[in-house]
Amino acid sequence: MSYADTPAGPGIPPGGLDDALLKVLFAQSAVGLLVLDPQLRLVRANSLVEGVGTEEYIGLRFTEAFRLDDPDGSEQLLKRVLAGEGPVRDHLVRGRLRHIPGDRVFLVSAYRLDGPDGPDGPVLGLLSAVVDVTERERARARESALAAVRDAVGGSLDVAATCRAFIDALVPGFADLAVVEVVDEVLRGADPPVGPLPPDTPLRRAASGRCEAVERDEVIRGHPVGGTRRLPPRTPYALAAADLRPRLVPLTAETPWPAAYPDGSRALAETGAHTLIVVPLTLRGAVLGLLSLYRCGAAEPFDEEDVSLAGTAATRAALAIDNARRYEREHVIASTVQRRLLPQAERHQAAVETAHVLLPGRDSGCWFDTIALSGARTALDVGGVAGEGLQSAIAMGQLRTVIQALAGLDLEPEEVLARLKETADRLAHERAALPPSDSLHGEPLRAGCVYGVYDPFTRTLTVARAGHPAPLIVGPDGRAVPLDVPEGAGLFDTDGALFAPATVTLEEGSVLAFCSAELLADERAEERITRTLAQPGRSLQQLGDDIVYALPDDTRSAGAALLLARTGTVSEHRVATWDLAQDRTTPATARLLVRDRLQGWGLDEDTVDSTELIVSELVTNAVRYGTPPLRLRLLLDTTLTCEVHDGSTASPHLRHARTVDEGGRGLFIVSSLAAHWGARHGPDGKVLWTEQDLPHGGTQ
Repeated sequence: MSYADTPAGPGIPPGGLDDALLKVLFAQSAVGLLVLDPQLRLVRANSLVEGVGTEEYIGLRFTEAFRLDDPDGSEQLLKRVLAGEGPVRDHLVRGRLRHIPGDRVFLVSAYRLDGPDGPDGPVLGLLSAVVDVTERERARARESALAAVRDAVGGSLDVAATCRAFIDALVPGFADLAVVEVVDEVLRGADPPVGPLPPDTPLRRAASGRCEAVERDEVIRGHPVGGTRRLPPRTPYALAAADLRPRLVPLTAETPWPAAYPDGSRALAETGAHTLIVVPLTLRGAVLGLLSLYRCGAAEPFDEEDVSLAGTAATRAALAIDNARRYEREHVIASTVQRRLLPQAERHQAAVETAHVLLPGRDSGCWFDTIALSGARTALDVGGVAGEGLQSAIAMGQLRTVIQALAGLDLEPEEVLARLKETADRLAHERAALPPSDSLHGEPLRAGCVYGVYDPFTRTLTVARAGHPAPLIVGPDGRAVPLDVPEGAGLFDTDGALFAPATVTLEEGSVLAFCSAELLADERAEERITRTLAQPGRSLQQLGDDIVYALPDDTRSAGAALLLARTGTVSEHRVATWDLAQDRTTPATARLLVRDRLQGWGLDEDTVDSTELIVSELVTNAVRYGTPPLRLRLLLDTTLTCEVHDGSTASPHLRHARTVDEGGRGLFIVSSLAAHWGARHGPDGKVLWTEQDLPHGGTQ
C-alpha cells in the first residue's frame, strides 16, 4: 500500500501526502538524491549532488553524468537492483563530474521504485542516494599512507633499503611519482651538513618509484638510482634545501621556474605531473637529503594537508636514514678494523696450499688464519665473535692475536684452545666489571673457534674445536673423509670442560674446508660444500668462489669466512735426516754431514758456517743432557730449518753467561744466529729447532 492509497486526513487532497513528502525529501535531505528511469537515465536530482542537479544533466545516463572509473561494473550493479535482486547500500565508486576537476569518491545506495502494482508490475526506476565522501577518503588515504610509512620505514639499518621502503609506502597510495635524494657524503657514513644546504652539494638518488598510471618516467630514467646531481638554482628544490621548509608547487605552463631547470621540467611535463611537494629531510637542523612527490594526470592535486603529511613522513624517514647512516659508519669502521686485523695476503706454507674467502656483511667478528709452524707444519684456524660492530671486531683481533702467540709455542691444538679460553674468560670478566653506564655492561660475549695442525711428514691433521663446526675434508678421490671432533664449550661459556682433539691421516691432495658457522647454517650445507670440493681440476680459489655462488642469499648478508687448504708433502730433495749416536764425537760428525748437504743445495758459505755452529750446539746439548734416540733433520724452503730430536722431555733454557763462566753460551749463540728458535714436545721426546733466513728467499 502506498501513501496515495492511505486515507487522507481532513483537508488533504488525494496524493498530496506523497507530493509533500517528495518535496521535503528532495529539498531538505542530507544526502544527494537521484531518480533514474528504467534505462538508468537521470530524471530528477536534488541540489546536494553538486553540478548534477542542473537541467543539462536531465536525460543523461548515470554513468555519463558521473564518468565513473568502472562504468560497466556500476551499470551492472544498478541493473541487478532493477531486476529485483535487492537494494545496494553504501557502494563505493570513483569517478569525476563533468564540470568539476579532479577525482571524486561517492558512496552510492540504490533502491527500486515499484509501480502501483507492486513488485509484480512494471518498474518505474531507481532512487539512488549519493554521498560525496571524497574528503573523507582523502583523509583516510593520508592516514593509511602515514601508517604505511610508520610500519615500513625504520626496520632496516641499510640506507638504500630504508629509502626504498619509504618510496614503497608513499607510491601509489599517496603520490604517483616519488624520488628520495640523499647527500652523497651521508651515504658514505659522514655527518650530515648543517642547513642551509650549500647549492653545490651533490645529492645521490637513493630510491625512486612511480605508479602504473604514469606512462612515462623520464624523471626516473634521466637520473637513475645511484646517480648524482647538484640542485639547480632558483628552483623549489634549491629553495627547500636552503630554508628547510617544504614547498607545494603547481606545475603548469605558467610556472615561472622551469626555465632554470629545462631538462627536468621537460621530463616532468612528459609524465603529466601537475603538482609537486618537495620536502627537505632534516634532523636537528642537519640536512640529510630531499623528498620530491608528484601527482600526475587525473589524480587530485596536492593540498596543504598533503604537505603536512609529507612533512611528518619525511621526519620519520630522516630519523631512520640517520640511524642507518650511523650504523653504516660503524659498520665501515668495524669492517676496516676486521680487514686490518686479518691476513693481508696468502702466506706461503711448506706443504700446504691455501686460499680464503671473506664475505663482508653484518658479522664483523669472524676470522681465519694460517700459521707456519716448525717442522714444515701448518696451523689452520677459523673462528668468530658473535655480533656486529666495532666491539666484535676488537674482540676478534684480541683472540686472533692470542692464537698466533700460542701457536708459536708449539702447543697441541687442545692446549691452544684451553689457553685461549683462559684469555676469553679474562675478557669476559673485564667487560662484566665495566660501569653500568657503559653500553657494553652486561652485554654477553659469545665466540667459537676451530684449530688444526697439519704435519706433512706424517700426513696427519689434528683438530680441536670450541663451540665451532668441525672442518670438512674431501680426499683426492672426491669422497668425504670423516672427522669426528668432539665439540668443546664456546670460548666465553662458563663450562670448564677440557677440549678433546681428533686426528686423521690424509692422502696427499686432500682438500680441507674450515668454515665459519654461517656457512653451515642449513641442513644441506655440508653436502653442498663437500660436493663442490669434489670437483676435479679446480683451483682452491675457484672452489671457494663456487661455494659462495651456491650460498642462500641470507648467508651472504650475514658475512662469513672460509679457509681452504690442499695437503701435500715436503719434497725429499729438500729434506735431509740422519740418525746419530749418543756419543761425544757426534757433534763433529753432524757438522760434516751438514756442510756436505748445504753445499749440495748450493747455499752460500756464510749460511753454511752459521748452520754448522747451530747444529754443533744443538747436538752437543742433546748428547750431554738428552737421551736416545738422537736424530738430526734439515729442511730447505724459503728458510732453512734445523731440528734435533732426542728422547728427553726436559727443555733447555736460554741463559746469559757471565764473563768468567765456562759454559752456558750454547743457546745464546743459537738465538743470535737464527731468526727463530724453540722447542716442541711429543710423546717420544722433544725437538729443538731453529729457522734461518736465506739470501734471496732460498733456492729452487
